[in-house]
Amino acid sequence: MRLTQAERSGLVLEIVNWIREKMEGIGATQGVIGISGGKDSTVTAALCVKALGSANVHGLMLPNGSQGDLQDGIDICDALEIPHHIIDIQPAYDFFVNQVGRVRGSVSSQTELNIPPRIRMTMLYGYAQSLENAVVINTSNLSEDWVGYATVYGDTAGAFAPLGSLTSDEVVQLGAQLGLDDKFITKLPADGLTGRTDEEVLGFSYEVLNRYIREGFIEDLEVKTKIDRLHRLSRFKFQPIPLFPSNLPIAIEDLAGIYK
Repeated sequence: MRLTQAERSGLVLEIVNWIREKMEGIGATQGVIGISGGKDSTVTAALCVKALGSANVHGLMLPNGSQGDLQDGIDICDALEIPHHIIDIQPAYDFFVNQVGRVRGSVSSQTELNIPPRIRMTMLYGYAQSLENAVVINTSNLSEDWVGYATVYGDTAGAFAPLGSLTSDEVVQLGAQLGLDDKFITKLPADGLTGRTDEEVLGFSYEVLNRYIREGFIEDLEVKTKIDRLHRLSRFKFQPIPLFPSNLPIAIEDLAGIYK
């Protein structure tokens, strides 16, 4: 969906104000963001800088050993003038994989792919809780979440998601509105885990997906079926953990509905 300049400007202001409201509601003053070197974390960080000030936005780069675009993350943090650190998660990754392999005899490829995002989120939360009044801010966009292209308790986590209702192309447009360098917001999205781009893994383009989300239009019925199936099967990733609805009484009326 192409946004006008006025729409982009207005959307930036709305998100910045929304971030401030969310932070105030939580009682937090600092945000911690995992900086991948891609558009989502870059745009999220830029919006948070506008909302909170650069000194209150912390960027963590969390490579699993070597990472080809690590310098992009450093350059992004330098450009935004935010405090940042690099923490190699490979020792933790190796430990978890080795321990699972030790007791199971083997480790599935899905396990190998999902452990890094979960370690990264654990590190982000550990860092945030070592600061004063800090929270982790999610960087996922609507396109990825629509088809469940996210790891439960990994990149689905965070206090709130500023880009959660924006498609990938709309994130790019916001990045341009924020004056971010093209090299950060137009690079091909990749998960950094499989060695392939997102679109190669998914089997369809974000352009096709985004048009389907916003307009309901899609020409390839096989792709439509695949997208619909991915969406349906992944909804559990974005819902609160189900609670058994017992009939035992809860005396506090304001909370009773949460547990029913």
